[in-house]
Amino acid sequence: MAGNRKKSLTYYLLYGVLYLHAILPFKVLYVLSDILCWFAYYLVRYRRVHVRRNLMNAFPDKPVREIRNIERAFYHHLCDYFVESVKTLHMSDEEASERMKFEHTEVIDQWTDEGNSCLLCLGHYANWEWVTSIGLHLMPWAELGLIYKQLHSDAFDQLFLKIRNHFGAKPIEMKSAFRKMIRLKKEGKTMTVGFLADQRPSRKQDQFWTTFLNQETPVQTGMGKIAVHLAMPVAYLDITKVKRGYYVGKIQVLSSDASKETALAIMERYMRKLEETVLKEPAYYLWSHNRWKFKKTETVKKDI
Repeated sequence: MAGNRKKSLTYYLLYGVLYLHAILPFKVLYVLSDILCWFAYYLVRYRRVHVRRNLMNAFPDKPVREIRNIERAFYHHLCDYFVESVKTLHMSDEEASERMKFEHTEVIDQWTDEGNSCLLCLGHYANWEWVTSIGLHLMPWAELGLIYKQLHSDAFDQLFLKIRNHFGAKPIEMKSAFRKMIRLKKEGKTMTVGFLADQRPSRKQDQFWTTFLNQETPVQTGMGKIAVHLAMPVAYLDITKVKRGYYVGKIQVLSSDASKETALAIMERYMRKLEETVLKEPAYYLWSHNRWKFKKTETVKKDI
């Protein structure tokens, strides 16, 4: 679990500036998002070449005009995601429940009521920061945890931890996740653990390769291994952006008992679910992420 690290002056300055923005109404924030989008897309050209390449590789049959439409829509959404995440710092439970709805939460309630911790996996799609509000919709007997990867900047890392902890989710650093889950099981406690499972693995990490969005893609196996080893059920969260600032997350069973499967089979099923989500509305995926940084020939090969 994230420790109580000493906060720096940089953190307090960042927090102060962002909190002043967080108290603004959504209408004003979306005006700021539109301005930010113009700077990011046309002036700074933030990762424009990288985003265009990812889109063209993912959709080789789409005409250039359609690729550019998706590209512009992506930048608009990315800036919306940023101001929405900042808004989390000054967002009530009622407002969060209205803007981020969840369907089929009874699946998770049943698992935790039976004494089972479970994994809720999703991708960098739509507004994944607001998914931490799912704890407002679940029965109170299970804790809510969130696996995260520590950022290089300590100030930004602490700031995002504060955002993600706003609705009571307990951050769990990726490297200690397995030990934490084992300890919870020994103590007889249950936890619903959110897992952004589409992180790009490093060359040295255990991984397998699969086809995702028309590209050979390395996939981390950690989530699948934790689920199998601890016999945990796994659910997938299929997020839909209804309109600006409003989302619905549909919970779908990925595995009711992971101990009867392999980690690779679970991860493959997750990648197929995520692909279905992205293909419905491609603009809401995180195309600026360097997901395909290295090729299969550069790493240890392990196919599904």
